[in-house]
Amino acid sequence: MSALIRKQMVLVVEDDRDVREAITEILIDSDYEAVPAANGAEGLERLRAAQVRPCVILLDIMMPKMDGWQFRSEQQRDASMRDIPVVVLSAGADASEVAAKMEAAGYLRKPVALERLLDTVQRFCQGDAKK
Repeated sequence: MSALIRKQMVLVVEDDRDVREAITEILIDSDYEAVPAANGAEGLERLRAAQVRPCVILLDIMMPKMDGWQFRSEQQRDASMRDIPVVVLSAGADASEVAAKMEAAGYLRKPVALERLLDTVQRFCQGDAKK
């Protein structure tokens, strides 16, 4: 792959291994660079170590070690990553309320429909490949 053409990166922060692996595989198959993280703390580590900023972060809420609320709070405090859009992943009926309270750019209800996942990611990653 040419150095000028870089895959768009998506950070997937999800503690359920099956869900995380499925989303990661779908994104890779759709030509994104998917970076998985099992909890908020790991997500922050990967975000801070990334050579390329993700065009969007897919963020679960309920996770061990550091949950989605804590991750989002840390992200918002850091000027270098505060403006990266977050899409909340939630099985709860109140996903839209949670996303609004977290000042997230959107939400996806689990189980996530393939088409909805890809449409959402594409919306945030369009035109981001050159960064």
